[in-house]
Amino acid sequence: MTDRQPETSRGSVLVAGAGSIQGVGAAITRRFGREGHSVLMAGRNEEKLLTAAAELKADGIDVHPLAVDLSRPEDVRRAVEAAQALAPLEIAVHNAGSNRPAPFLEQAEDEFETHWREHALGGYNLARASLPVLLSNGADGNQGQRASLIFTGASGSLRGNAGFAAFSAAKGALRNLSQSLAREFGPKGVHVAHVVIDGGINGERLLSKRPELRDSRGEDGLLNIDAIAEAYWTLHHQHRSAWTQELDLRPWSESF
Repeated sequence: MTDRQPETSRGSVLVAGAGSIQGVGAAITRRFGREGHSVLMAGRNEEKLLTAAAELKADGIDVHPLAVDLSRPEDVRRAVEAAQALAPLEIAVHNAGSNRPAPFLEQAEDEFETHWREHALGGYNLARASLPVLLSNGADGNQGQRASLIFTGASGSLRGNAGFAAFSAAKGALRNLSQSLAREFGPKGVHVAHVVIDGGINGERLLSKRPELRDSRGEDGLLNIDAIAEAYWTLHHQHRSAWTQELDLRPWSESF
């Protein structure tokens, strides 16, 4: 069951962690943008952001790119303020952080810390900056201003596979953060959710490294970015009597 707001009450969306047009961040931007939301699309790679934003604008999406580093609180505050200036902030999405697997004994301390800063600290910074704004906008989780804070997780959020120590430690921290925030801010009207993306994504990041996967996995064997974005849209529009805190997404053929 979903409750859709009138077109005139659309708030702004902040997608923190976006780049390529063939990525999850751009897909989320497109999904919310085509429903009339203004979207602040933030990421570290300004060139990719501008290219993706130009293509989205050509499709009629009201998108505003902003280059930021989510591990820097001042950058995150700037992104939240920019989104709020477009329209009252309605949803913030943490979709940032890369994965650089390596044998544990070959992984330097600074690489472990970098993973933590991208995922755990970035999520913390976004929550610290966005939650006061979401609350002040009058979130009630029902028929008034909606308010959602959604974190993108991964298989590593649930289990630590060999070679993924840094990534799994960071993603596990982000998952626990989402659970704590859901318990604290859910009763105040903010829907905090964590999305476990369990499988390869049919996007630029994966296929630029392993293009053969598209053929070897078969039809729909990789997660479609627009299908992922549809899940975020659904989460944001859930009735508050039946909110999902954690949602896992995987291809139909993925083992788990």
